[in-house]
Amino acid sequence: MGKDTTKKLEKAEQLYKAMQYKRAAKLFKSLGNDFLNLNNFEFAKDCFFKAAKCLINEKKYFLVVDSLRNAGNASLFKNDFLEAQEFFKDALEYVPSLRNSTDRNHYFILFSCLSYFCSFVEGKREEGINLIKKVKVYVDDTYFKENPLIRLIKDITIAIKDKKESYMTKIEKEFNQNKLREGESLLAKQVLVIVKTLISLKAKINFDKNEYKTNEIITLKLEIDSKALLDISQNSFYKYIPKELKIFKIGIKFSDNFTSHKRPDLPIVIKPGQTHLFEYLIKPHFQMEKNFIGPIILTSELNGNLKFFYKINEILKLRLISPLPTLDISINNLRPPLIGKTFPLEILVENNSEGEALDLNMEVKFPDKIKVIRGTLKKQIYSLKSNENMKWEINLKPLEAGDYIIKIETKFNDPDQNLIEDTKEFPFSIKL
Repeated sequence: MGKDTTKKLEKAEQLYKAMQYKRAAKLFKSLGNDFLNLNNFEFAKDCFFKAAKCLINEKKYFLVVDSLRNAGNASLFKNDFLEAQEFFKDALEYVPSLRNSTDRNHYFILFSCLSYFCSFVEGKREEGINLIKKVKVYVDDTYFKENPLIRLIKDITIAIKDKKESYMTKIEKEFNQNKLREGESLLAKQVLVIVKTLISLKAKINFDKNEYKTNEIITLKLEIDSKALLDISQNSFYKYIPKELKIFKIGIKFSDNFTSHKRPDLPIVIKPGQTHLFEYLIKPHFQMEKNFIGPIILTSELNGNLKFFYKINEILKLRLISPLPTLDISINNLRPPLIGKTFPLEILVENNSEGEALDLNMEVKFPDKIKVIRGTLKKQIYSLKSNENMKWEINLKPLEAGDYIIKIETKFNDPDQNLIEDTKEFPFSIKL
């Protein structure tokens, strides 16, 4: 900062302290422009803000909003979007005090739209839309509908929703109708860089198989192609060079029968023109009539400061089949079987398969020469899950020696409600 500038700044501060607000405001504004020309945006912002404070004391509200607008523009040159937004929102507070209705209409729309742009590049587009809706009630309907900035925001909304390049061509052609200052124009074009990215970025989703069993790991492959970012660099309209696309988070919505098994390591940086493949592992746990995976949302950022959410709206449906349950059944004499003596027989049923056995019904059948003393011959349980087992005892008394067959009949449903029936036979000898 040169000596002359330092002296002017000290003079402006003295005038402010002396409550000579009109002269102080004029000097602060002049200094703000000087700092702006020197690319010293921090000092420029401070001077414009101090000019606004002086003018508030003078109740020169038309000049107040202009000074706050200048302060916001200085913040935009240093990409401090939140700071700029604060100035634009502050300016909105003084718009109702403007005498001319046309000025009120103009500035209500201007500052709410600039605030929308600031919200947009911070990944908070809905906040910006809500402010415009709030301000709309103070603006003449016809003026609102015909305003170029409102049309621009409508086109942005439709372009994102429909993902149509034709809207971008229209936006670029009509952009200069908005009469924005340089910092505001840079902000709006950064918004359009995000819109262009949302429309043009290519995402491809596929799975490693067409059919999966429940409890089998699903590999979802997500490929991001960033060649569209090269087009932005080559388009002179944007005056913007994407250097990197950073993806911080991958959010996937899916039905209740799925859970995340393993997520990709993030963040990932993708250079313009590169393609990156993500693998996201998902585990299904049970069947559902309408299972789904999607939509997918990527929390992203361009060049370290333009934040946005890239949404892949595709809803994916998978064919899930349940693994067939099989039961292992064994019997065990807990004491040696002797003629005329009671002994306990243990029956063990194990589900060592991946499938669940539902509505399990079992019946044990003994030959006539083996008498049942105590215990039930029939068992019924609602479910025997994978790696579960059940056992029970029956007390028996052999009446004669001989070689016999014990039969165990089973009926159960698999998870897809298919009936499975089986009979197992066990040789059983009674010795003299």
